[in-house]
Amino acid sequence: MTSELTVGTGTGLETADMVLNIGPQHPSTHGVLRLKLVLDGERVVSAEPIIGYMHRGAEKLFEVRDYRQIIMLANRHDWLSAFCNELGVVLAVERLMGIEVPDRAVWLRTALAELNRVLNHLMFLGSYPLEIGAITPMFYAFRERETIQAVLEEASGGRMHYMYNRVGGLKEEVPAGWTTRARAAVDQVRRRMPDLDNLIRRNEIFLARTVGVGVLPAADAAAFGASGPVGRASGLDFDLRRDEPYLAYGELSVPVVTRTAGDCHSRFEVLLDQVYVSLDLAQACLDRVDQLTGPVNVRLPKVVKAPEGHTYAWTENPLGVNGYYLVSRGEKTPWRLKLRTASYSNVQALSTLLPGTLVPDLIAILGSMFFVVGDIDK
Repeated sequence: MTSELTVGTGTGLETADMVLNIGPQHPSTHGVLRLKLVLDGERVVSAEPIIGYMHRGAEKLFEVRDYRQIIMLANRHDWLSAFCNELGVVLAVERLMGIEVPDRAVWLRTALAELNRVLNHLMFLGSYPLEIGAITPMFYAFRERETIQAVLEEASGGRMHYMYNRVGGLKEEVPAGWTTRARAAVDQVRRRMPDLDNLIRRNEIFLARTVGVGVLPAADAAAFGASGPVGRASGLDFDLRRDEPYLAYGELSVPVVTRTAGDCHSRFEVLLDQVYVSLDLAQACLDRVDQLTGPVNVRLPKVVKAPEGHTYAWTENPLGVNGYYLVSRGEKTPWRLKLRTASYSNVQALSTLLPGTLVPDLIAILGSMFFVVGDIDK
Protein backbone atom coordinates (compact mmCIF):
# COMPACT_ATOMS: atom_id res chain seq x y z
CA MET A 1 0.00 0.00 0.00
CA THR A 2 1.40 3.43 -0.95
CA SER A 3 0.46 6.73 0.64
CA GLU A 4 0.50 10.04 -1.20
CA LEU A 5 1.84 13.24 0.30
CA THR A 6 0.95 16.61 -1.21
CA VAL A 7 3.64 19.12 -0.36
CA GLY A 8 2.92 22.80 0.07
CA THR A 9 0.26 23.45 -2.54
CA GLY A 10 -1.44 26.08 -0.37
CA THR A 11 -4.84 25.27 -1.91
CA GLY A 12 -6.59 24.16 1.24
CA LEU A 13 -5.53 20.55 0.79
CA GLU A 14 -3.80 18.77 3.61
CA THR A 15 -0.20 19.83 3.10
CA ALA A 16 3.17 19.10 4.64
CA ASP A 17 6.00 21.55 5.13
CA MET A 18 9.15 21.00 3.12
CA VAL A 19 12.63 21.41 4.56
CA LEU A 20 15.00 23.02 2.06
CA ASN A 21 18.69 23.82 2.32
CA ILE A 22 20.03 26.95 0.66
CA GLY A 23 23.79 26.46 0.57
CA PRO A 24 26.30 25.93 1.97
CA GLN A 25 27.51 26.45 -1.61
CA HIS A 26 25.29 29.05 -3.23
CA PRO A 27 26.27 32.12 -5.28
CA SER A 28 24.02 34.42 -3.25
CA THR A 29 25.44 33.54 0.15
CA HIS A 30 28.81 35.32 -0.29
CA GLY A 31 30.63 32.23 0.94
CA VAL A 32 29.70 29.00 2.66
CA LEU A 33 26.62 30.01 4.65
CA ARG A 34 23.82 27.48 4.99
CA LEU A 35 20.17 28.39 5.48
CA LYS A 36 17.86 25.66 6.71
CA LEU A 37 14.38 26.67 5.60
CA VAL A 38 10.97 25.20 6.33
CA LEU A 39 8.64 26.06 3.45
CA ASP A 40 4.90 25.95 3.01
CA GLY A 41 4.71 26.12 -0.75
CA GLU A 42 6.58 29.29 -1.71
CA ARG A 43 6.36 30.84 1.74
CA VAL A 44 9.10 30.55 4.38
CA VAL A 45 7.76 29.22 7.69
CA SER A 46 11.06 29.29 9.57
CA ALA A 47 14.70 29.93 8.79
CA GLU A 48 17.83 28.89 10.63
CA PRO A 49 21.20 30.31 9.53
CA ILE A 50 23.83 27.61 10.10
CA ILE A 51 27.37 28.95 10.28
CA GLY A 52 30.81 27.50 10.84
CA TYR A 53 31.62 25.94 7.45
CA MET A 54 34.41 28.45 6.87
CA HIS A 55 35.79 28.57 10.40
CA ARG A 56 39.56 29.07 10.22
CA GLY A 57 40.28 29.46 13.91
CA ALA A 58 41.70 32.98 13.61
CA GLU A 59 41.24 33.73 17.31
CA LYS A 60 43.36 30.71 18.31
CA LEU A 61 45.97 31.53 15.65
CA PHE A 62 46.26 35.04 17.13
CA GLU A 63 47.59 33.41 20.30
CA VAL A 64 50.61 31.85 18.58
CA ARG A 65 51.57 34.74 16.25
CA ASP A 66 53.48 37.83 17.32
CA TYR A 67 52.07 41.35 17.09
CA ARG A 68 53.42 41.86 13.58
CA GLN A 69 52.04 38.57 12.27
CA ILE A 70 48.50 38.89 13.67
CA ILE A 71 47.89 41.92 11.43
CA MET A 72 48.03 39.55 8.47
CA LEU A 73 45.42 37.25 10.04
CA ALA A 74 43.08 40.09 11.01
CA ASN A 75 43.37 41.42 7.47
CA ARG A 76 41.39 38.48 6.12
CA HIS A 77 38.17 37.93 8.07
CA ASP A 78 36.25 40.56 6.08
CA TRP A 79 38.27 40.40 2.90
CA LEU A 80 36.50 43.45 1.46
CA SER A 81 37.61 45.66 4.38
CA ALA A 82 41.20 44.56 4.85
CA PHE A 83 42.68 47.95 5.74
CA CYS A 84 39.95 48.65 8.31
CA ASN A 85 40.46 45.19 9.87
CA GLU A 86 44.15 45.91 10.38
CA LEU A 87 43.34 49.18 12.12
CA GLY A 88 41.51 47.58 15.04
CA VAL A 89 44.47 45.35 15.90
CA VAL A 90 47.13 48.07 15.76
CA LEU A 91 44.93 50.53 17.70
CA ALA A 92 44.49 47.95 20.49
CA VAL A 93 48.23 47.16 20.69
CA GLU A 94 49.19 50.86 20.51
CA ARG A 95 46.77 51.67 23.32
CA LEU A 96 48.19 48.92 25.52
CA MET A 97 51.79 49.99 24.79
CA GLY A 98 51.04 53.71 25.19
CA ILE A 99 52.34 54.53 21.72
CA GLU A 100 51.50 57.91 20.21
CA VAL A 101 51.31 57.67 16.42
CA PRO A 102 52.68 60.58 14.33
CA ASP A 103 50.05 63.00 12.98
CA ARG A 104 50.85 62.29 9.35
CA ALA A 105 50.24 58.57 9.91
CA VAL A 106 46.93 59.27 11.69
CA TRP A 107 45.57 61.34 8.78
CA LEU A 108 46.87 58.90 6.16
CA ARG A 109 45.25 56.01 8.02
CA THR A 110 41.94 57.89 8.09
CA ALA A 111 42.11 58.66 4.35
CA LEU A 112 42.94 55.03 3.49
CA ALA A 113 40.19 53.70 5.80
CA GLU A 114 37.62 55.83 3.97
CA LEU A 115 38.90 54.73 0.55
CA ASN A 116 38.65 51.12 1.72
CA ARG A 117 35.06 51.83 2.84
CA VAL A 118 34.22 53.08 -0.66
CA LEU A 119 35.71 49.89 -2.16
CA ASN A 120 33.64 47.69 0.17
CA HIS A 121 30.41 49.55 -0.55
CA LEU A 122 30.94 49.53 -4.32
CA MET A 123 31.27 45.75 -4.27
CA PHE A 124 27.85 45.37 -2.63
CA LEU A 125 26.30 48.13 -4.76
CA GLY A 126 27.27 46.06 -7.80
CA SER A 127 26.63 42.55 -6.51
CA TYR A 128 23.30 43.17 -4.75
CA PRO A 129 21.37 44.22 -7.89
CA LEU A 130 23.06 41.30 -9.69
CA GLU A 131 21.53 38.87 -7.20
CA ILE A 132 18.04 40.07 -8.05
CA GLY A 133 18.54 40.11 -11.78
CA ALA A 134 20.22 43.41 -12.74
CA ILE A 135 23.64 42.86 -14.30
CA THR A 136 24.52 46.38 -15.56
CA PRO A 137 25.23 48.06 -12.15
CA MET A 138 28.07 45.56 -11.64
CA PHE A 139 30.03 47.06 -14.55
CA TYR A 140 29.67 50.61 -13.25
CA ALA A 141 30.54 49.58 -9.68
CA PHE A 142 33.67 47.75 -10.80
CA ARG A 143 34.78 50.66 -12.98
CA GLU A 144 34.78 52.88 -9.88
CA ARG A 145 36.36 50.16 -7.73
CA GLU A 146 39.24 49.85 -10.14
CA THR A 147 39.91 53.60 -9.96
CA ILE A 148 40.18 53.54 -6.14
CA GLN A 149 41.93 50.15 -6.16
CA ALA A 150 44.80 51.56 -8.24
CA VAL A 151 45.40 54.26 -5.60
CA LEU A 152 45.47 51.79 -2.70
CA GLU A 153 47.66 49.38 -4.64
CA GLU A 154 50.17 52.13 -5.39
CA ALA A 155 50.46 53.03 -1.70
CA SER A 156 50.54 49.53 -0.19
CA GLY A 157 51.49 47.12 -2.95
CA GLY A 158 48.39 44.99 -2.33
CA ARG A 159 45.05 44.85 -4.12
CA MET A 160 42.98 43.16 -1.42
CA HIS A 161 45.17 42.46 1.60
CA TYR A 162 47.07 45.67 2.02
CA MET A 163 49.23 44.88 5.07
CA TYR A 164 49.98 48.60 5.28
CA ASN A 165 49.32 49.19 8.98
CA ARG A 166 52.03 48.57 11.53
CA VAL A 167 52.07 48.92 15.30
CA GLY A 168 53.12 52.54 15.65
CA GLY A 169 51.99 53.81 12.25
CA LEU A 170 52.24 52.71 8.62
CA LYS A 171 54.65 50.41 6.79
CA GLU A 172 56.25 53.25 4.83
CA GLU A 173 55.69 56.70 3.40
CA VAL A 174 53.33 56.96 0.42
CA PRO A 175 55.01 57.47 -3.00
CA ALA A 176 55.80 61.02 -4.15
CA GLY A 177 52.74 62.71 -5.64
CA TRP A 178 50.41 60.01 -4.31
CA THR A 179 48.00 62.40 -2.59
CA THR A 180 47.50 64.31 -5.86
CA ARG A 181 46.68 61.08 -7.72
CA ALA A 182 44.43 59.90 -4.88
CA ARG A 183 42.56 63.21 -4.93
CA ALA A 184 42.09 62.91 -8.71
CA ALA A 185 40.72 59.38 -8.27
CA VAL A 186 38.26 60.58 -5.60
CA ASP A 187 37.10 63.40 -7.89
CA GLN A 188 36.66 61.01 -10.79
CA VAL A 189 34.60 58.52 -8.75
CA ARG A 190 32.45 61.31 -7.29
CA ARG A 191 31.78 62.67 -10.78
CA ARG A 192 30.82 59.25 -12.18
CA MET A 193 28.80 57.90 -9.22
CA PRO A 194 25.51 59.32 -10.65
CA ASP A 195 25.87 56.78 -13.51
CA LEU A 196 25.39 53.99 -10.98
CA ASP A 197 23.01 55.97 -8.76
CA ASN A 198 20.57 56.97 -11.54
CA LEU A 199 20.62 53.47 -12.98
CA ILE A 200 19.40 51.67 -9.88
CA ARG A 201 18.10 53.87 -7.03
CA ARG A 202 14.73 54.66 -8.66
CA ASN A 203 14.54 51.71 -11.04
CA GLU A 204 10.94 50.44 -11.05
CA ILE A 205 11.84 46.75 -11.01
CA PHE A 206 14.44 47.27 -8.28
CA LEU A 207 11.91 49.24 -6.19
CA ALA A 208 9.31 46.48 -6.63
CA ARG A 209 11.78 43.87 -5.39
CA THR A 210 13.10 45.84 -2.39
CA VAL A 211 10.62 48.40 -0.99
CA GLY A 212 8.75 47.00 2.01
CA VAL A 213 10.62 43.68 1.74
CA GLY A 214 12.59 42.28 4.69
CA VAL A 215 11.68 44.97 7.22
CA LEU A 216 13.94 44.96 10.30
CA PRO A 217 12.44 47.23 13.02
CA ALA A 218 14.84 49.37 15.05
CA ALA A 219 14.11 47.42 18.26
CA ASP A 220 14.99 44.10 16.60
CA ALA A 221 18.11 45.58 14.99
CA ALA A 222 19.28 46.79 18.41
CA ALA A 223 18.42 43.45 20.06
CA PHE A 224 20.50 41.51 17.53
CA GLY A 225 23.40 43.97 17.81
CA ALA A 226 23.09 44.98 14.16
CA SER A 227 25.28 47.92 13.21
CA GLY A 228 26.67 49.69 10.18
CA PRO A 229 24.41 50.18 7.13
CA VAL A 230 22.02 47.42 8.32
CA GLY A 231 21.44 49.05 11.72
CA ARG A 232 21.31 52.62 10.37
CA ALA A 233 18.74 51.67 7.72
CA SER A 234 16.45 50.65 10.60
CA GLY A 235 16.89 54.01 12.32
CA LEU A 236 19.76 53.24 14.70
CA ASP A 237 21.64 56.55 14.60
CA PHE A 238 24.99 55.14 15.70
CA ASP A 239 28.39 55.59 14.10
CA LEU A 240 31.64 55.24 16.04
CA ARG A 241 33.37 57.77 13.79
CA ARG A 242 31.08 60.42 15.25
CA ASP A 243 30.08 58.95 18.62
CA GLU A 244 33.45 57.62 19.86
CA PRO A 245 35.99 59.14 17.47
CA TYR A 246 39.29 57.39 16.80
CA LEU A 247 42.10 58.29 14.36
CA ALA A 248 41.37 61.80 13.01
CA TYR A 249 37.57 61.51 13.04
CA GLY A 250 37.31 63.79 16.08
CA GLU A 251 38.54 66.68 13.90
CA LEU A 252 36.20 65.87 11.01
CA SER A 253 32.48 66.42 10.63
CA VAL A 254 31.04 62.95 9.92
CA PRO A 255 27.46 63.00 8.53
CA VAL A 256 25.67 59.78 9.54
CA VAL A 257 23.33 58.41 6.87
CA THR A 258 20.17 56.85 8.33
CA ARG A 259 16.75 55.68 7.17
CA THR A 260 13.73 54.53 9.17
CA ALA A 261 11.95 52.01 6.92
CA GLY A 262 14.40 49.18 7.68
CA ASP A 263 13.65 47.38 4.40
CA CYS A 264 15.96 46.10 1.65
CA HIS A 265 15.76 49.37 -0.26
CA SER A 266 16.69 51.44 2.81
CA ARG A 267 19.75 49.27 3.41
CA PHE A 268 20.81 49.75 -0.21
CA GLU A 269 20.22 53.52 -0.06
CA VAL A 270 22.28 53.90 3.13
CA LEU A 271 25.15 52.07 1.45
CA LEU A 272 24.86 54.24 -1.67
CA ASP A 273 24.74 57.54 0.22
CA GLN A 274 27.62 56.52 2.47
CA VAL A 275 29.88 56.34 -0.59
CA TYR A 276 29.43 60.10 -1.13
CA VAL A 277 30.18 60.76 2.56
CA SER A 278 33.34 58.64 2.48
CA LEU A 279 34.60 60.33 -0.68
CA ASP A 280 34.22 63.72 1.01
CA LEU A 281 35.99 62.50 4.17
CA ALA A 282 38.83 60.98 2.14
CA GLN A 283 39.22 64.28 0.26
CA ALA A 284 39.41 66.25 3.54
CA CYS A 285 42.02 63.84 4.93
CA LEU A 286 44.17 64.01 1.80
CA ASP A 287 44.10 67.81 1.94
CA ARG A 288 45.28 67.65 5.56
CA VAL A 289 48.04 65.11 4.79
CA ASP A 290 49.52 67.58 2.31
CA GLN A 291 49.91 70.11 5.12
CA LEU A 292 51.78 67.70 7.42
CA THR A 293 55.39 66.58 7.34
CA GLY A 294 57.30 64.12 9.46
CA PRO A 295 57.50 60.36 9.91
CA VAL A 296 54.63 57.90 9.38
CA ASN A 297 55.72 55.45 12.09
CA VAL A 298 57.67 55.18 15.33
CA ARG A 299 60.76 53.07 15.88
CA LEU A 300 59.99 49.84 17.70
CA PRO A 301 62.23 47.25 19.36
CA LYS A 302 63.05 44.16 17.32
CA VAL A 303 60.60 42.13 19.42
CA VAL A 304 57.32 43.91 20.17
CA LYS A 305 55.86 42.99 23.56
CA ALA A 306 52.65 44.53 24.87
CA PRO A 307 52.70 45.06 28.66
CA GLU A 308 50.45 42.98 30.86
CA GLY A 309 46.85 44.18 30.77
CA HIS A 310 43.79 44.25 28.57
CA THR A 311 42.02 46.70 26.28
CA TYR A 312 39.14 46.84 23.81
CA ALA A 313 39.47 48.74 20.54
CA TRP A 314 36.44 49.08 18.31
CA THR A 315 36.15 50.75 14.95
CA GLU A 316 33.39 51.60 12.48
CA ASN A 317 34.16 49.03 9.79
CA PRO A 318 32.39 49.34 6.41
CA LEU A 319 29.89 46.63 7.45
CA GLY A 320 29.45 47.80 11.05
CA VAL A 321 31.13 47.72 14.45
CA ASN A 322 34.36 45.72 14.55
CA GLY A 323 35.97 45.14 17.93
CA TYR A 324 39.16 43.53 19.24
CA TYR A 325 39.44 42.58 22.92
CA LEU A 326 43.14 42.13 23.58
CA VAL A 327 44.50 40.47 26.73
CA SER A 328 48.28 40.49 27.19
CA ARG A 329 50.53 38.79 29.71
CA GLY A 330 53.59 40.73 28.64
CA GLU A 331 54.62 38.29 25.92
CA LYS A 332 55.31 38.88 22.23
CA THR A 333 52.01 37.13 21.39
CA PRO A 334 48.52 38.01 22.69
CA TRP A 335 47.30 35.80 25.51
CA ARG A 336 43.80 36.23 24.07
CA LEU A 337 42.41 38.29 21.19
CA LYS A 338 38.64 38.12 20.91
CA LEU A 339 37.09 39.38 17.71
CA ARG A 340 33.65 41.02 17.51
CA THR A 341 32.59 41.24 13.85
CA ALA A 342 29.76 43.16 12.21
CA SER A 343 28.64 40.38 9.87
CA TYR A 344 28.20 37.90 12.75
CA SER A 345 25.67 40.12 14.51
CA ASN A 346 23.92 41.33 11.35
CA VAL A 347 23.25 37.84 9.98
CA GLN A 348 21.58 36.69 13.23
CA ALA A 349 18.55 38.79 12.30
CA LEU A 350 17.77 36.45 9.37
CA SER A 351 15.91 34.04 11.66
CA THR A 352 13.44 36.87 12.39
CA LEU A 353 13.42 38.51 8.94
CA LEU A 354 12.82 35.51 6.69
CA PRO A 355 9.71 33.78 8.13
CA GLY A 356 6.58 34.88 6.26
CA THR A 357 8.46 35.94 3.13
CA LEU A 358 8.34 34.27 -0.29
CA VAL A 359 11.29 32.30 -1.68
CA PRO A 360 12.07 34.89 -4.43
CA ASP A 361 12.25 37.61 -1.73
CA LEU A 362 14.58 35.48 0.35
CA ILE A 363 17.56 36.19 -1.91
CA ALA A 364 16.71 39.91 -1.96
CA ILE A 365 16.72 39.97 1.86
CA LEU A 366 19.83 37.81 2.19
CA GLY A 367 21.84 40.06 -0.14
CA SER A 368 20.66 43.24 1.60
CA MET A 369 22.23 42.15 4.91
CA PHE A 370 25.67 42.93 3.39
CA PHE A 371 27.77 40.28 5.11
CA VAL A 372 31.01 38.46 4.34
CA VAL A 373 31.03 34.84 5.55
CA GLY A 374 34.68 34.99 6.65
CA ASP A 375 33.56 37.81 8.95
CA ILE A 376 30.90 35.54 10.44
CA ASP A 377 33.01 32.41 10.89
CA LYS A 378 36.31 34.18 11.64
